[in-house]
Amino acid sequence: MLDKLEAIQDRYYYLEEKMSDPDVLADMKLFAKINKEYKNLSEIVDTFKKYKVVAANIENAKEMLRDADPEMKEMAALELDELNPQREDLEEKINELLIPKDPEDSKDAILEIRSGTGGDEASIFAGDLFRMYSKYFETQGWKTEILDENASAAGGYNKIVLEVFGDDVYGKLKFESGAHRVQRVPKTESQGRVHTSAATVAIMPKFEEEEIDIRKDDLRTDTFRAQGAGGQHVNKTESGVRFTHIPTGIVAESTDSRSQHKNREIALQRLYVKIKDAVREKAYQEQKTHRKSLVGTGDRSDKIRTYNYPQNRVTDHRINLTLYNLDSIMEGDLDEIITALQRVENAEKMKGEEL
Repeated sequence: MLDKLEAIQDRYYYLEEKMSDPDVLADMKLFAKINKEYKNLSEIVDTFKKYKVVAANIENAKEMLRDADPEMKEMAALELDELNPQREDLEEKINELLIPKDPEDSKDAILEIRSGTGGDEASIFAGDLFRMYSKYFETQGWKTEILDENASAAGGYNKIVLEVFGDDVYGKLKFESGAHRVQRVPKTESQGRVHTSAATVAIMPKFEEEEIDIRKDDLRTDTFRAQGAGGQHVNKTESGVRFTHIPTGIVAESTDSRSQHKNREIALQRLYVKIKDAVREKAYQEQKTHRKSLVGTGDRSDKIRTYNYPQNRVTDHRINLTLYNLDSIMEGDLDEIITALQRVENAEKMKGEEL
């Protein structure tokens, strides 16, 4: 493990030097790429430095134990009692940091929220989810751009789509894909009965076009006028874009933006994710002995979480996590849920490494 950590530290210092190279500074795209890798290695290098200091202090304390002076021995024993737990904590953290990261985790993301079953209450809940995520984004220092919104007359949204920009956006948001269920008394309910409604959330990593390895010869592109609600522009211009991947027959389209260029980008992202999902599903069917991960399936038909207002309770069904702080969660306090899901994912990855 130490050799691997030394190699990571060498890479970190190499990247640090490259960032002051005039040729790199002149190429903003290359600089951004190097800077991103450098920042990704920062935590593990900092932890490794702390580990080396603690390990050296433990060796010094062990030397002191060999001293004939009883006071020195007592001092060394007390120091070891303090240092050994620190080393164990740092080793555990290093093991977590060494788990291979999904390269998609560092990407920006496209977030889509749609009202589901439950009529007006479902639209209101979709609006509540949007507010919850918006407040979480603020705590993370992330930026957003709304691509499409279809507001409901009752309040909230029938659908809202936005891009989210920042550090490790997809890595934290990917667990949110699925059906979110709410149990509460709707504002329109006169008899105080609890109703159950739902909204779906879809999270998609945002790729740069050059990262998407799909041959242009394998694509058929159609443009069309968008139909339905969503603003006056939809029926006036051919802003909608549809891609068909000829080898697989997979189709993806977008009418989320007024801009055909932006819709082209979104549709291509969706096509790429669909193709990747198809490849993953094929591999899964061929290897049925491999247990499907609890986290990150992204199946929108799954009921992943329930928000119960009468009991101030939130339950994430994938990991059997129940919290009684719904009020603070709806104010964007999602860290405890996301951290728990990340731990489960890391545990699954470690099992996979052992296999």
